[in-house]
Amino acid sequence: MFNTALVDRETTHPGVLPLDLFAAIESLKKELNAVILAHYYQEPDIQDIADFIGDSLQLARAAANTNADTIVFAGVHFMAETAKILNPDKLVLLPDLNAGCSLADSCPAEAFAAFKAAHPDHLVVSYINCSADIKAMSDIICTSSNAVKIVQQIPKDQPIIFAPDRNLGRYVMEQTGRDMVLWDGSCIVHETFSEKKIVQLKIAHPEAEAIAHPECETSILRHANYIGSTAALLTYCQNSPAQEFIVATEPGIIHQMQKLAPQKRFIPAPPINNCNCNECPFMRLNTLEKVYLAMKNRTPEITMSEEIRLAALRPMQRMLEMSV
Repeated sequence: MFNTALVDRETTHPGVLPLDLFAAIESLKKELNAVILAHYYQEPDIQDIADFIGDSLQLARAAANTNADTIVFAGVHFMAETAKILNPDKLVLLPDLNAGCSLADSCPAEAFAAFKAAHPDHLVVSYINCSADIKAMSDIICTSSNAVKIVQQIPKDQPIIFAPDRNLGRYVMEQTGRDMVLWDGSCIVHETFSEKKIVQLKIAHPEAEAIAHPECETSILRHANYIGSTAALLTYCQNSPAQEFIVATEPGIIHQMQKLAPQKRFIPAPPINNCNCNECPFMRLNTLEKVYLAMKNRTPEITMSEEIRLAALRPMQRMLEMSV
């Protein structure tokens, strides 16, 4: 079924995809001594061929601990950069270099440098959903799984810049009681959910629990029975006695929810408009075909200067140390 002629990335000669992509990818994994890391927001086929599936913190830990020679990162650009920061001597592949991130893009390095300079006494805590350049200007990196825990470990008299997600920053402020200076960035997916439609769903499904990622706006979070990172949402659904859930995060996670709790029903929270805007358009750029081609051609490869890598590594290491 996968015999469509495509143009090989590495050459201009047309290539034909193998009939069984799953078997071909498995063969290339052995040939390259490769590991495939996939985020929960990837399409189901990619999740099913991954060696490890996780959220940003879980994937960072997996990247730090892998013995593979090649890391195929089925996620977005900043995630693959994180793997390269932690593994300078490994080949790190991203199936589609255009798989960026609206949140990372909302924090340009030059503008953030000026913002940081305007607050010289502040310690910079940056959400992992940012570029290597922003990580290099940070003191500590965090994820949605550990942001509260990390901020709680910082002395109370130490002023903090939190970047780049204002919604996660507000949530952390509420949970910790800390006043932080927030960079005004956001995720297009987590800002598209309709409060009105979620309320309507709760009325139509009175037994359903609403669960939400802290990147969502406050208007969405106040209707949630539970707020947590992608991995935390997954665990919550497994353990909750509820049989229905309204899920306010990228709906790719529902594939894993249904696998782990097949008897339960998961309803994706709807966006404001009649579109599929609750799906991350960048995450969905990766496909099984592109995973195969990236491994076959050893490209696109993630690279960066050693100066930026080392500067970005320090706050990453602090995060891993503070998350134990």
